Amino acid sequence: MIKRCAWSEELPIYRDYHDNEWGKPQFDEQKLFEKLCLEGQQAGLSWITLLKKRENYRNAFFQFDPEKVAQMTAGDIDQCMQNPGLIRYRAKLEAIVKNAQAFLAMKKCGENFSDFIWSFVNHQPQMNDVPELSVVPAQTPTSIEMSKALKKRGFVFVGPTTCYAFMQSMGLVNDHWNQCHCKSPD
Repeated sequence: MIKRCAWSEELPIYRDYHDNEWGKPQFDEQKLFEKLCLEGQQAGLSWITLLKKRENYRNAFFQFDPEKVAQMTAGDIDQCMQNPGLIRYRAKLEAIVKNAQAFLAMKKCGENFSDFIWSFVNHQPQMNDVPELSVVPAQTPTSIEMSKALKKRGFVFVGPTTCYAFMQSMGLVNDHWNQCHCKSPD
């Protein structure tokens, strides 16, 4: 029997996400951008809510192409506010556009988003000891530092807890339960 982190056993969509995405090191700038935006959408909600709506977000926000998202207008956000497949919270939807603009500003200054994100863990996934899931923190000094650095560059909805969830999901930190089949890095 395959052992997984307990949170992933509830639904097939969770198991698939857990086994194939969560905690796997991701270096692609656009995928990192997408996930940071989606983690911001999650604020105050459960991840399953966003996971079920993820394709709707991809469709509404040009597959998270920062160049296209950055050009979205207030009218485009008005249309998103009518879309039941999205979380219709205007500030969160506008945050995706602001984050695309911040992403492009970094690029214009010669900063690679992936290098910037991975610099917080010295470009190496951090393996954490997780004998039980209750020991996993909601935020860390590193996620606080990342949050401040992102905000300084113009990103929004990137608080320390959001940043830590992002770090977990993108494999910067490995917080799989020690007995989980995904604990060993690939």
